[in-house]
Amino acid sequence: MTGKEVMLQAFDRLFAKAATKLAVQCSPEEKDEAKRRFEERFSALLDALKQLDLKETPEEAIAGMEEAIEKLSPADLVGLLASVPLASQAQEMLKQLAYRAAEQRLLEHYISTADDRYGGS
Repeated sequence: MTGKEVMLQAFDRLFAKAATKLAVQCSPEEKDEAKRRFEERFSALLDALKQLDLKETPEEAIAGMEEAIEKLSPADLVGLLASVPLASQAQEMLKQLAYRAAEQRLLEHYISTADDRYGGS
């Protein structure tokens, strides 16, 4: 079993646990769509985990995650829902910051290696 398969099995269990916690009924199609979106969002991680060979699903870890879902308060759930769109926006902002920092380092490198034999400007 690959790490990707383990993650997808864990998603199925945690999805079921969350649906029960929220008393939400999802059709098989809705669950499949949610799983597809999960796979899209975490595609880089899931692709990397294809190379990891696991003998079994880490039951204790998944049970711990299910317990954490069970302990969520209504305020915790609202906070999690509110943070989802912010997380993607924050990720974009971090990319912009990293790009600007790389630009700045490149400029500093060019300046430090500039040929100033003829007096420069």
